[in-house]
Amino acid sequence: MFRWVRYWPAWAGYAAAGWSLSYGALGLYWALGGDGFPFAPVDDAHASASILEGSRAAIVAPVMAALGAAGAIAALAMARGWGRGGTRTALLVFGWAMAGTLALLIPDYTLLALLAFAPLLLVFTFTGVPGAQDGIGDILYWHRVNLIVIFAGGLLWALATLAYRRRTGRACARCGRRGGAPGRWATPDAARRWGRWAVYLACAAPVPYEVTRIAWYFGIPLGIPEDFERMMQQTPGMLEVGLGCAVASICGGILTHGLVHRWGEVYPRWVWFRAGRRVPPALAVVPAGIVAVVLIPAGLMNVRLGVDPAAWGLNVPSMLCVVWGVALGAAAYAYALRRRGACRHCQAADPGHPAGPVVERTAAAS
Repeated sequence: MFRWVRYWPAWAGYAAAGWSLSYGALGLYWALGGDGFPFAPVDDAHASASILEGSRAAIVAPVMAALGAAGAIAALAMARGWGRGGTRTALLVFGWAMAGTLALLIPDYTLLALLAFAPLLLVFTFTGVPGAQDGIGDILYWHRVNLIVIFAGGLLWALATLAYRRRTGRACARCGRRGGAPGRWATPDAARRWGRWAVYLACAAPVPYEVTRIAWYFGIPLGIPEDFERMMQQTPGMLEVGLGCAVASICGGILTHGLVHRWGEVYPRWVWFRAGRRVPPALAVVPAGIVAVVLIPAGLMNVRLGVDPAAWGLNVPSMLCVVWGVALGAAAYAYALRRRGACRHCQAADPGHPAGPVVERTAAAS
């Protein structure tokens, strides 16, 4: 499994092509009147907060079909390394536009909610969902599942485009190095400097969210009308969920500091069973990267909702999820730059790491 993941530059383009072709076929099905169009108007309890929610299949579905067909062709061209000059630029623009639209613009807070409440959902699978919901289906209904599928497509497009950009730019498809010394901003010392500022920003961005939710739990209607506060007090578990999210956010901020402190590189003494051992870079980069990428669409959704001056506490703090996600992603990237060693694929290394000759291995990346 892990070996398969390591070879992502070789299969990402084909995976993006397959996803685009499949979703484009669904778009054609919906355009011809098929059932299950995932953005059709539904009751409020089962609607998503996607930017496409409530759209008409007659208008959106044909666009899906056309983009799916074009995407399959473009992704296949990327996978084969085709295109030079203007064609290469057009493919890169198309690829990044697809990745950004699918992963960041169309989804809502669903991915963030699933990540935050994943342990509870696992329990509910076996115990049933408490309250008025009729099972997991009332939480993971089609409008939301579709957003997960679209988000996954966006990630595939991001990987495919990144691999294509590196491969056609004479860089290693896995590590991005072109041989020789890295740019000044990518050196370990530089990454530590700007990475520290990214960590500070990532820790500061969620503070308004944490403060408002904790205040609500203790009966202080900060940023909301008093009648809304009473409604939450009368709804079992509502204030507790908000408090739990605030506490989780604070814990996440503490862990974020590990991206610029030694205990994020070597297990400290209080982790007695691993104390003194090296922290695998992926153990920090992967979770931070996942959280960063799901924060951005949740923040953009709240930006689209606008601001109600009488109830600003409901979504203004959540707008900062955009800043939080970008800063956390930058902090994780800086950490990865500092911790990366010699590339197993091309044997390149940054100064301070042992390196062998740079060897081009096109077979595994094509």
